[in-house]
Amino acid sequence: MDALDELLHQPYPSAFVTTGGVIRRLNAAMATVLGRTAEQCAGRDFAELLPSGQRVSAERLVAQGATGKRLAMNVLEFPGPGSASLVFLVEAKLVEESESDERLVWVHSLGAENDLASLLIPFRLAAKAAGLGVWMYSPSDRQLEWMGGAPAMAALFPKAAMPLSWAMRRVHPDDQKALRRLLRPTTAQSPWIEIRFHTVHDDWHDLVCQARRIDIGYGGPQLTFGVVRDETEQKTQKTDMQAALVAEQERAGLIADFSSALITATTEQGLQQVVLTRLATTFEGTGAVLALVEDNSLHVSTDAGVSTEEADALHGMSLGDPDPLPVAIRTGEPQLIGSQEDYLQHWPHGAALSWFDLPDSGRAALVTPLGRADDQPLGAWAVIFDRDYQPSPDELALMGTLANLAGQALGRVKSQQVHLELAKAVQQSMLPTLPEHLPGLEVAARYRPSRDGLDIGGDWYDAYVLPDSAVAVEIGDIQGHDVDAAAFMGQVRASMRAIAADEPAPGTVLSRTNELLVTMGAARFATCTMLHIDPRDGRVTGTSAGHVPLLCVHARMAGMRYSISPATWSWGFFLTPTTPRRPSRWTTTARWSWSRTGWSKDRD
Repeated sequence: MDALDELLHQPYPSAFVTTGGVIRRLNAAMATVLGRTAEQCAGRDFAELLPSGQRVSAERLVAQGATGKRLAMNVLEFPGPGSASLVFLVEAKLVEESESDERLVWVHSLGAENDLASLLIPFRLAAKAAGLGVWMYSPSDRQLEWMGGAPAMAALFPKAAMPLSWAMRRVHPDDQKALRRLLRPTTAQSPWIEIRFHTVHDDWHDLVCQARRIDIGYGGPQLTFGVVRDETEQKTQKTDMQAALVAEQERAGLIADFSSALITATTEQGLQQVVLTRLATTFEGTGAVLALVEDNSLHVSTDAGVSTEEADALHGMSLGDPDPLPVAIRTGEPQLIGSQEDYLQHWPHGAALSWFDLPDSGRAALVTPLGRADDQPLGAWAVIFDRDYQPSPDELALMGTLANLAGQALGRVKSQQVHLELAKAVQQSMLPTLPEHLPGLEVAARYRPSRDGLDIGGDWYDAYVLPDSAVAVEIGDIQGHDVDAAAFMGQVRASMRAIAADEPAPGTVLSRTNELLVTMGAARFATCTMLHIDPRDGRVTGTSAGHVPLLCVHARMAGMRYSISPATWSWGFFLTPTTPRRPSRWTTTARWSWSRTGWSKDRD
């Protein structure tokens, strides 16, 4: 047995590697700590058989030992045969094999079990560099010991050694079970575990810990070591970011709803409601003002966040006044009142707004114009804040976009209103003025739309004296609710009057009118009921062209539905429809009532 063989016959791990780090020979102890058989290790790179985090240190150790010029020692971690890794001090020394004259590096463990601190130096340095703390747990002593690392971590614990019972009391009750699992890991390395820890400074910290089972020295005791990181600040930041994300998502929803409501607004009142209920909330303000231009002055409406006194100070303001609202409308540029001082400095001659005159009022406002329609300013809105306010460029852009949407909606509403007013004027001009006196009759008419937005259409009524001294009464409906329907209604009413002047019988009037409509190729159809009332003998003759039944009421009888004709045809479909007539004797106490939508229940 040569001298090198004697080195391998030591009870501690020992191996010979080339200067490049390849294993030539090793003893059973070294194979055991490498977690393999001797045959599996021979010919392999020594550093490659160690945990990945140890390979660079192992390569440097072998390289230093190969120089033969300096003492080469380092603490290395070996995988070990079981669930626990081994940590011991390793020396690398240059030797020469006598038979082949090959230079080899003898790698072997050194006994340092009595100097535990030296074995932990690399771990403490690595933990400190990573901002971690290192702790050790001894199951036999049931004690936690702080081993060093990041100084900020050490400040969380009052002393270096702590009984497990003390630490357990400091851990949140819901996390105590996790701590027990951490101190008794079933694998070489546990996953990262979150633990809420109540420090001696009476505050809670969010810690994340990882434990490892390590044998200290070859044949030494097995202990549980762990690293800990304080993530309180990161978790707080994460919580804040999540809250900000949720708030941003909620605000995006508010903006989308606000935009949709602005786009679908069809009346000025509806637009005011949208703005005053959504504007302040969308921009986290405390109040909203909507100022619309009417005859070169401002018509102001506000939500509950603006007092009556403040609204009165703005309402009726001239478009030429030196105040943020009219200036924004005139120039088309947003006006920011960032604070009370800002208002007093830039608007010394502005309106005396009460909340800007109060000391330390802490209020601000952002005024945004709504744009123009037909080169005329529409108005502006303002968001009121209960704090000093400086909007970001993105906030200004968003406010401007929504104000532009509101301006477009207002322009559409005004244009539609002009159209409706014109159409109503056309229709009113075509509806007759009932004669003040009709022989033996009292005639009353009321025109009322069935629902909002349908103020115009082709409905009509008429009453006039015929050449035979009888009275003609008619009611009808043209298809549609627009200007064309109103114009067509005027043509039909005029045609009926012209025909009735020569042929007053209701059936003849309706038939001739229908022939006229068919000949004209009218694109619309119509329904009508006409009565021929002779006041001399009380006879009433009527004909219906697809219209609803009328109602006849006597003084001593309830209202009864009275169908004067079974006809269901409407004008504009058939060239020669049948128009049956039904005469009725009329008394002086009778009342006839009918409408284009149904019969009424009027009583004497």
